[in-house]
Amino acid sequence: MTENNQIQLGNTLWKIADELRGAMNADQFRDYMLSFLFLRYLSDNYEAAAKKELGKDYPAPNGSVTPLARWYKENPKDISDFEKQMRRKVHYVIEPSHLWNSIAELAKTQSKELLRTLQKGFKYIENESFESTFQGLFSEINLDSDKLGKNYEERNKKLCNIIQKIAEGINSFDKNVDYLGDAYEFLIGKFAAGSGQKAGEFYTPQRISDILSGIVTLDGQDPSKGEKKKIERVLDFACGSGSLLLNVRKKMTDAGGTIGKIYGQEKNITTYNLARMNMLLHGVKDTEFIIHHGDTLVNDWEILKEINPSKKLEFDAIIANPPFSYRWEPSEEMGQDFRFKSYGLAPKSAADFAFLLHGFHFLSKEGTMAIILPHGVLFRSGSEEKIRRKLLEDGNIDTVIGLPANLFFSTGIPVCILVLKKCKKFDDVLFINAVDHFEKGKRQNNLLPENIDKIVETYRDRKEEIRYSRRVSMDEIIKNEFNLNISRYVSTSLDEELIDLKLVNKKIVDIDKDITKARDTHNKFLKELGLPPI
Repeated sequence: MTENNQIQLGNTLWKIADELRGAMNADQFRDYMLSFLFLRYLSDNYEAAAKKELGKDYPAPNGSVTPLARWYKENPKDISDFEKQMRRKVHYVIEPSHLWNSIAELAKTQSKELLRTLQKGFKYIENESFESTFQGLFSEINLDSDKLGKNYEERNKKLCNIIQKIAEGINSFDKNVDYLGDAYEFLIGKFAAGSGQKAGEFYTPQRISDILSGIVTLDGQDPSKGEKKKIERVLDFACGSGSLLLNVRKKMTDAGGTIGKIYGQEKNITTYNLARMNMLLHGVKDTEFIIHHGDTLVNDWEILKEINPSKKLEFDAIIANPPFSYRWEPSEEMGQDFRFKSYGLAPKSAADFAFLLHGFHFLSKEGTMAIILPHGVLFRSGSEEKIRRKLLEDGNIDTVIGLPANLFFSTGIPVCILVLKKCKKFDDVLFINAVDHFEKGKRQNNLLPENIDKIVETYRDRKEEIRYSRRVSMDEIIKNEFNLNISRYVSTSLDEELIDLKLVNKKIVDIDKDITKARDTHNKFLKELGLPPI
């Protein structure tokens, strides 16, 4: 599917959502819409694999009964062996009655059983489809909601209309294996655009995601060597809908590399479910990722609690876009937490450095971490200054990148990207000031592909450019008392033109002479006319 078709499909589905959500706000309807897309993807993928597996025994379409439903009915003794084989091939099983085409047929005929069938299907997918259970995957979708209708009949009718419209909208487009994953991402962005402050909870704009993934997939010690061949483990500890993790995966696979396993953590239950669906929608098998529902700052994820340095889980790439200046309540015991003990605690008013230190603790010696933060972390004093100072003295801050303002749906403030490493090759810190490199938009600004390429290439080659980038020695940073305010090191303002005062004075004198000469000539004419001079 071409990019233009992807956008058309996304806009078609968005229009359907806007027309059918009724009493629901966009955030509420989002979960229904995306869940149905998810079911459609699982079904398409499963039916394609089933057709390949059964070969000539796969029934031809005939009437309203789906081919797989017919095969199940005609071959009851072979079902168990077939499903075992499907679990090996596609890692999950869906009963024919729960497949999208069966659901869409119920919607088309306005069947009174659609709502009950959906409820059973969602429970089956959560608890039985996959080897690893996906409990609560559809927990945020209330099929008994009064906003769908006052009673069962009204709710069933509403769902029939929604599913029928989605089916019609999708069927009008040519498809390939990635089309629904692309549509899912597109809709997440559209819903984010209408969600204001809430958007930051689950969505990082694609262009910013491209910068982070472009950085962490390069060689950790010497980025100029190019992309890594393999990332064993990648982590996003505030993963939202998972788009950053998927972007890293795509970047690696496009360059011919591989990722061992994807790890994500998300506190918001709705967003956590979006992330799990998003992984599966993009063809990531359930054995290839772990998304944990929990609080990063508290560190309630069991696999990240190992204190022994030789046994702790480490990551070759860490990316994150945590909530900006999040207020938190660190306890006294947290001061002894293995993540913070050597640095001190971030202030209650802004947990930015707490998030950073959490991720940094689990970074491997050869790995790269790229995190989006508000500019305040670069220059605020107090406990943040102490943390910043230690990171700099230990040689862990590699690059500081300043981005334009108004790039996010949730805030208009300019942000920065900090790139950190446990063992970095270069003694200096690279500053990139990209605040003026963007395309101005009506509601928010946009980064163009060339803007992204310039940032990543500058980081890769550690290039210096007047009013854009500069390598700064630690001596200079120490003289500035560990203040990393980007404009101190890379100013984007043009140099003031030097003024030659003698030349200016001469021009003024010459102009004054010309004025006097012109006045004398004018008065001469007035005298000839018998008029008084001026």
